[in-house]
Amino acid sequence: MSETVTRSQAATRHHLTGAAQLVDSLAPLLRDWLPRQRWFAGKGRPVTGFAPVAVTGLRAAAAEPGLLHLLVDARQPGRDTDCYQLLLGVRRTVPPHLSDALLGRPRNGPLAGLAVYEALHDPLLAGHLLDLLRTPGTQGALSFERPPGPAVPDGLAPRVLDVEQTNSSLVYGDTYILKLFRRVAPGTHPELELSRALAGVDCPRVPTPVAWAGAWPPGAAEPYVLGLLQPFVAGATDGWTLALRALADGAPFTREAAALGRATAEVHRALARALPTAALARPRTKALAAAMAERLDATARAVPELRPYAPALAAAYTALRALDDTRRTVQRVHGDLHLGQCLYGADRTWHVIDFEGEPARPLAERRRPHPAVRDVAGMLRSFDYAAYTHRAPAWAAACREAYCDGYAEAAGHDPRAEETLLRAYETDKAVYEVLYEARHRPDWLPVPMSAVRRLAGARP
Repeated sequence: MSETVTRSQAATRHHLTGAAQLVDSLAPLLRDWLPRQRWFAGKGRPVTGFAPVAVTGLRAAAAEPGLLHLLVDARQPGRDTDCYQLLLGVRRTVPPHLSDALLGRPRNGPLAGLAVYEALHDPLLAGHLLDLLRTPGTQGALSFERPPGPAVPDGLAPRVLDVEQTNSSLVYGDTYILKLFRRVAPGTHPELELSRALAGVDCPRVPTPVAWAGAWPPGAAEPYVLGLLQPFVAGATDGWTLALRALADGAPFTREAAALGRATAEVHRALARALPTAALARPRTKALAAAMAERLDATARAVPELRPYAPALAAAYTALRALDDTRRTVQRVHGDLHLGQCLYGADRTWHVIDFEGEPARPLAERRRPHPAVRDVAGMLRSFDYAAYTHRAPAWAAACREAYCDGYAEAAGHDPRAEETLLRAYETDKAVYEVLYEARHRPDWLPVPMSAVRRLAGARP
């Protein structure tokens, strides 16, 4: 037994040594390329180093093109280490259609002189990913799983979904969509957890998981969830695009908003059936208010524009802390609900997607139960975001009311009746948006700041 363990440890050390050499040789390329990616979380700080978590060859470089899967820790001053999932193609020469995906050529190491590029843009390598997901199994530290169900066909043409998001998505033949999580952490991922739970109670509003990929690197206490394959809602338009189109046409959006409110309530009811709920007791309410206040303080320190409004915003959390003992329920919720997370199908039905929660928050925090009004607050903020692009506050107000009307119709209770909870969550969401926009899209900072001014001027 001891000899077997010794051999295993030696093999692990050899693997990690080779992985470290590979990552070191790629570091100059990654240091330039990674901060320019939309999904990179450490904007504004230099990357000082990389360390391998797991390195897996999914297709040998000699096969031309090769496919490397990397989980790498990126170190930056002043923030915790982040782990990123990278898929890199390797060729001797990159064809013209992949030139924009090129990272460069390492000067040393096992890939010295070869062209390294973002693999998702290579149809051959993107197709290979689907082949791995079609057949359950393991490869190195990676695992590919599928629930019982119809076979996934092969030969579906892949394309990268060109949208602004904190992950990457591939669409296969307008039949499936593969969402690859870029910033990853060990533990149960809420998107896989919630979509599987909703499939178990036959919720038609949410696409059912078809397959998923994970990793269990050496020394990790829990596995990482890396990606999720689901049916693609063909012919659908996301709610954000639909809302902007209505604004540009000067058209109302109240009918769609009311239907979206009903869809949200149906998803909440399904989540309450699928997963445990609990009572929102006084200690939990105080802890919730304290966490919101802490986020406000941290954001005010990071974003000077917020500081003058912080004391008035804190009043919403003071009111939450003093909430009476009326029995309220907490449950699993979407966690980052907005117009962009909802698809309006050709059948005029709303579908809800992307259940991973707010990516900037830790995995454990994203899995905590909350009052359902948290999602309602997120959608109310989203109507404000859309309206701001056309300076149409009356449009937003009408949509907010219609959405709550639709929600109340399907849920049997009106979210506006929970005024203190709703205001606290809307304030917390606006504070989150301020930090996010300041870090990632400074030009958008005026949008949440307009809500901050409104919420700071309102009485609790």
